[in-house]
Amino acid sequence: MSKRITIEELQSYLWSSAVLLRTNIDAGAYKQYIFPLLFFKRISDVYDEECKQILEDYGGDEEALEWEENHRFIVPEGAHWRDVRAVSENVGVAIVNAFRKIENANSNKLQGIFGDGSWTNKNRLPDRLLKELIEHFSTKTLSIKNCPEDELGQGYEYLVKKFADDSGHTAQEFYTNRTVVHLMTEMLKPESGETIYDPTCGSAGMLISAIAYLKDQKKEWRNVAVFGQEINALTSAIGKMNLFLHGVKDFDIVNGDTLKAPAFIEKGQLRQFNLILANPPYSISQWDREAFISDKFGRNFLGVPNQNRADFAFIQHILKSMDEHSGRCAILLPHGVLNRQEEAKMRRGLVDNDLVECVIGIGKNLFYNSPMEACILICRSNKAVERRGRILFIDGRAHLTRRGTESFLAQEEIEIIAQTYYNFHSITELSYVANAEEVKINEYSLAINMYVAHANPQQVPNGESSDMFVEKWMDQSRQLHKSLALMRSFIEEEQSNE
Repeated sequence: MSKRITIEELQSYLWSSAVLLRTNIDAGAYKQYIFPLLFFKRISDVYDEECKQILEDYGGDEEALEWEENHRFIVPEGAHWRDVRAVSENVGVAIVNAFRKIENANSNKLQGIFGDGSWTNKNRLPDRLLKELIEHFSTKTLSIKNCPEDELGQGYEYLVKKFADDSGHTAQEFYTNRTVVHLMTEMLKPESGETIYDPTCGSAGMLISAIAYLKDQKKEWRNVAVFGQEINALTSAIGKMNLFLHGVKDFDIVNGDTLKAPAFIEKGQLRQFNLILANPPYSISQWDREAFISDKFGRNFLGVPNQNRADFAFIQHILKSMDEHSGRCAILLPHGVLNRQEEAKMRRGLVDNDLVECVIGIGKNLFYNSPMEACILICRSNKAVERRGRILFIDGRAHLTRRGTESFLAQEEIEIIAQTYYNFHSITELSYVANAEEVKINEYSLAINMYVAHANPQQVPNGESSDMFVEKWMDQSRQLHKSLALMRSFIEEEQSNE
């Protein structure tokens, strides 16, 4: 009988599979082979687990095994993990055949999900190496009982980060710092029953963060529909796998160019969503500006960006994709969008249309291979009455934790920035609420230091100054984290004594 797999065991198990490839495959290509095998093993083990449960539920009636509604996925005859494991020659061919059978049997969700790795290239992947990989993955049973969806998802995220660390130059496009994503999600507060969209979704980390938020809040998450588009075929396939491994069923991830051919259209217009999270590629120059000039979806309503920087093309796509009543977005962007002269007219449109609610600066070194600072732009299609005509600027650069070579936002820092956003007050050296006239005087620059540097503390409703409020909040957070650290230390000491 298989036993529950711990997170540590899962991480070691997953990373050891990548180590087997090291002498044959470049680190940047690990994901092409490890993720599909992981997903194939998971599908097969969950299918077996379901079959066992079906027989129990139907008193051993094997006909019930054929009913599709009893299975999450269909595993056709000859396409199970054990079928491939039994092959000793031309293993790559057997893997590809199994992949295609599974994709075709589940075409509404799994088409293209296994990617197009060079499995049959025996110079790169000899039968011996593939057999080693298969035998390694066979050492554990990845059933739901042994490895619940959230835990397998955590293992997957661990592997994503390890690949990012190991492959270096490919990491930034593949992996967005998860603590920044958690901050964005925390501020937008997803709700049950909403539609959530990421137009440049990568491996679907932002979409999964929104689902994780609902789970943490003990809110219903299975009725949330998530949508994403990703230009890289392999990465979009990995995004689908990631969602499945986290237990998300209602999703639609499309491989394609969001600016050139947006995937989600209703009645000739862009589909609109309740919540949008995005980290578009920064300042790309390879995009079809000519087509954008006469965009049939009206995504140039603020203007047409320079050929060398498509940032405002993505921003406008997102704004046009927001639900007109409940739509809100958090976009991770380079600081240049806040004050580049060439985009002044488009920023003016943002302010005059009262779309911008908050601009947040975050610290350096939060992105792989780049010390750059970034900003988060929060927009709403229908701002709360008390926030209309006003923009909150937050300088969050000081709220950053660095441990070794890694920079991240600790939970305390996420809470401080998020609480500042919720309260919407000016706080010395942290935040400033500007009205539209002030921004106009500054020629529509949204550069954070032009506002926060001159912030005057205001009073919060209960008469307590904003500075006092935040200091109290920070003190409470520090106490909480001290308690958690002591608890962790106690648990580790107990475990070491066992």
